[in-house]
Amino acid sequence: MEAAGAGAAAALIPFREFVVKVHSRCDLACDHCYIYEHADQSWRQRPAVISEAVVERFAERLAEHARAHALPSVTVILLGGEPLLAGPARLRRLCEALTRALDGVAVPDLRVHTNGLRLNEAVLALFTEYGVGVGVSLDGDRAANDRHRRHANGRSSHSRVLDAVRLLGEDRHRPLYQGLLCTIDVRNDPDAVLDALLALAPPRIDFLLPHATWESPPPRPDGRADAYARWLLRLFDRWDGLGRPVPVRLFDSLLSTLRGGPSLTESLGLTPTDLVVVETDGTLEQADSLKTAHEGAAVTGFDLFRHAFDEVAAHPGIRARQLGLAGVSAECRTCPVVRSCGGGLYAHRYRAANGFDNPSVYCTDLKLLVEGIEQRTARTAVAPEATDPAALAATQQELTRVLLVRLHAELEARGDAEWRRAWELVTAVEAAAPDALAAVLRHPYTRTWLLAALDAVRRGRSWGVEPAQRLSALAASAVVRGRLELPAPVVLVGGGLYLPTLGLLRADPGRAEVRAATEGFSVRGEGGRVRSFGPGGESAQWQPVRVMAGGAGPGAPLVLEDLDPDRDCYALPPAPRLDPAGAERWKHRLAEAWELLYGTVPSLARETAAGLTTLTPLTDAGVPEEEARRGPGALGVPLGADVRDTALALLTGRRRARLRELTEVADLYASDGEWLHPSPWSKEPVPVSRLLADAHEAVAADAFRRAAGGRGQVGRIERALDRLDGAAELTVSGKAVVAALRREFGSEI
Repeated sequence: MEAAGAGAAAALIPFREFVVKVHSRCDLACDHCYIYEHADQSWRQRPAVISEAVVERFAERLAEHARAHALPSVTVILLGGEPLLAGPARLRRLCEALTRALDGVAVPDLRVHTNGLRLNEAVLALFTEYGVGVGVSLDGDRAANDRHRRHANGRSSHSRVLDAVRLLGEDRHRPLYQGLLCTIDVRNDPDAVLDALLALAPPRIDFLLPHATWESPPPRPDGRADAYARWLLRLFDRWDGLGRPVPVRLFDSLLSTLRGGPSLTESLGLTPTDLVVVETDGTLEQADSLKTAHEGAAVTGFDLFRHAFDEVAAHPGIRARQLGLAGVSAECRTCPVVRSCGGGLYAHRYRAANGFDNPSVYCTDLKLLVEGIEQRTARTAVAPEATDPAALAATQQELTRVLLVRLHAELEARGDAEWRRAWELVTAVEAAAPDALAAVLRHPYTRTWLLAALDAVRRGRSWGVEPAQRLSALAASAVVRGRLELPAPVVLVGGGLYLPTLGLLRADPGRAEVRAATEGFSVRGEGGRVRSFGPGGESAQWQPVRVMAGGAGPGAPLVLEDLDPDRDCYALPPAPRLDPAGAERWKHRLAEAWELLYGTVPSLARETAAGLTTLTPLTDAGVPEEEARRGPGALGVPLGADVRDTALALLTGRRRARLRELTEVADLYASDGEWLHPSPWSKEPVPVSRLLADAHEAVAADAFRRAAGGRGQVGRIERALDRLDGAAELTVSGKAVVAALRREFGSEI
């Protein structure tokens, strides 16, 4: 698989998270601390506490940066060493300065991360005053915590930290409680660690891999490369078995990316970092975790007094962590789990020979962790629409209603009186005959109208029939279908009035009123003249929608839709209204095409007919390509195609439509276009969306061609499916679709 745009320069990304070192010393001597125990010892040359001048300058620079980039909020994390060693007075001064500088500019999201030893009533009162969220480091029960988090004399810190967390968890302080941070040690029992942390009722738990590099690998007591994966999977099983009682950011991030969502943590995924560190002397550095790599790894050469944050954001080291896929090693770019693991934490990739251009030192662990969680959750994580046609149909119906509500919100906000009157009628119809309204909303080209109208309204331009006029026609159709005793005001224009699912009414332009009748409907014009129209009976004033036998037999009719003005949503133009003889010829050709499908590929024929409601004849030139501008159930078929090509158009067109409908409501892939894949059907590499669509169509088309005596493309399809199996972009739902496609292909050959 190729990476699209690998090595391309990233656009400047503003900082949204600022880590401020308010005190650079600590009252614990944790032996796994990256500040004091790892390669970079620059803390020794810095002031122990942040100065007044640094506080003021930081507040000014922060406000300047937020204002320049119109940031709605900024996160400031007070860190150390141990930040509470700075004392309440210095912490108050910092909170005051930040609050004042950001007033009217951005909302300050202030947080502190502490070992908890100095967390008391006075400090919590200060944090309550300024809304400072509090996170506490704790590695589990006493045995687990005391492996690393001890005082310099070896004394345990556990009981004092528990007292602090319990104080923080009291009702009066709980709004400040942000969670617990636990550094993993695989010698500890994962179940005991989780239970000890859950006993403190945290709002969230963060589990961190101990900082390590290829030069200083993590401890693996049993010598196995998957020690951390096995530990975390045991923890996941315990957490999952308990009903996931609190969020665990590591697991939530993986579950998010497996479904196609974003990463939720800097240590995983391809989401660009937007963090900068302010040291006690005002120097500006990259993420603290880099201090585990080598002396000076986090250095930028910038400081608050001489440089704006935008200058730091352009630093090569910062930008390297913002390149997404292009920022990971070549080996990682070809890995199927890279979208979830993101190559691991940047610092964990370091090797003296080539810097950070490596997979994570935890590569094996991360791959097995992602795969293990995917295997454990795939059954419940797959979108129901990907496996259940009824669920897909229901979600698609809901999508049309959502679009209608969005259009209503746009026009209601503009005070459109015509729209409001039409909406009131729709509401009345919904109450009196919901099935009638649902039938009109299910009409595939209602979706086309809604999408075009929303686009036009949001762009401030006119488009075709005004939205209120079309909504009135929609409501009138529902009134007629439901045989409701409701007057339905409509507006006729020069081209006539199309009543969705019913037909085209031609009369003098102007306002009119539609009323339902026992059979058909009547129209009263502005002059008071009343005309009645039956359900059929074509005339100069009334052209009804035609119905023909469907592919599923006489009990499942298909609409021959050659009237709806919104049917022009295909790559080929729609054919004009067919005359009666032309309509009969096309119906006959379609009947022969269905007979051919059922005679050669009966299971695919049934699949094609399922859910198909509307056929629109298209002009003869070319092959209609899929366009995502209509609701489910519609298909455009070239008018002049012979029986075999018509059968193939029905089969492949329905396949394209069904995959499109699925991608509209379920995430089958993420980061589409980040990678390019060789395709058996293209000279140039293609994104995963194109490869999946081509393979999805080819499986059905190949089965039909071979059943009809033609040549197949078995080799091409196998290569495409193999490529899809290793595609990092696919979500668990996408993988389920590919697996079903492979099963289908296997059953057909």
